[in-house]
Order: sequence, then structure tokens, then C-alpha cells
Amino acid sequence: MRNTQDDHSRFLSLVLRHQPETIGLQLDDQGWADIGELLARLAAKGRNLGRKQLEKIVLDNNKQRFAISEDGLRIRANQGHSIKIDLGLAACEPPDRLYHGTASRFLDAILAEGLRPGQRQHVHLSADWQTARKVGARHGKPVVLEIDARAMRQAGLAFYRSDNGVWLIDGVPPVFIRQTEAR
Repeated sequence: MRNTQDDHSRFLSLVLRHQPETIGLQLDDQGWADIGELLARLAAKGRNLGRKQLEKIVLDNNKQRFAISEDGLRIRANQGHSIKIDLGLAACEPPDRLYHGTASRFLDAILAEGLRPGQRQHVHLSADWQTARKVGARHGKPVVLEIDARAMRQAGLAFYRSDNGVWLIDGVPPVFIRQTEAR
């Protein structure tokens, strides 16, 4: 087993977003885990990670996937959960346009059915086109969709913004989606 910072970060994503039971960890209703317990359970599974290493992973993660509580005792993923978590986010006003990156093979279905969260709790949207393109490129030939967030808000749909700046919504009906041109 490799124990690089990237490997630890990926495993933390699995545990804190999808499968805490992998290491016998229990998250609270808001997705928080006690750091001491997390580190002990990781060590029991052969993943020796110290507190300083964990803090470095949280700080260095380019997507800012994780947060440590203000008291420094707990950790959670900022978004992307496939398990039911209440992040405690208040609905807020989005910019007029948001973006979603996907692979071209999904385009026809999205334009017909809209964006759905799939295995996750929310659809993830980006504030800028470039970030959305990078997300789409992870899944194949990238396509960037422009979301008319202003019209969605006017229609009464709620937007949330995670601590790391990702915009979250329950779903996006096709009427609010437009394919963008390459930039």
C-alpha cells in the first residue's frame, strides 16, 4: 500500500464522503468525525497518518475538499457526499450564470433530462467556465454547460455554496441548461 499524500487524500475522500464504515468510523449528522478517532481507525487499517500530515492534506488539497472545525477537533468533507449529510448550508444568491463540466457522452441525456445528483446529494456547479472544463475532462471529452442560475432562482430553486466555493443544487431542469462553446 502506498502512503503518499495523494493516496491519503483519496482515501479520506472515500471515508468522509462515501464509506466511513470502511474503517468503522461514524460521522455525525453534519458529516463531522473526531480527528483522534479518525487517525486511530486509519492506523488500525495500516494507514499511518499523523495530525500534521492530516492538516497538510487539508491545507494542500487543490479542491479544498476537507475542513477542520474551528476548535480543531473534528474534520469533514466540504461536499460530494453520497451518504446523507446535512452540511448546514443556508440557501444563498448565486451569480447569474454557473457552469457544469461533464463528458460529451452524457450530453444528450443531460439536455433531455437535466442534471441530477446521481449517487451524490447535490449537483455540483462551478462559478467559472475553466473549472467546469477541468471537471469535465476527468470523465472523458469535456463539455461545459452553462446554467441560467438567475432564472432558476426566479423560479424558486435554492442554491447552496459549500465552504470550498462549489455551488450545490438538488437538480437542474433541462430548460435552464445551454451547451457553451470552447473558450
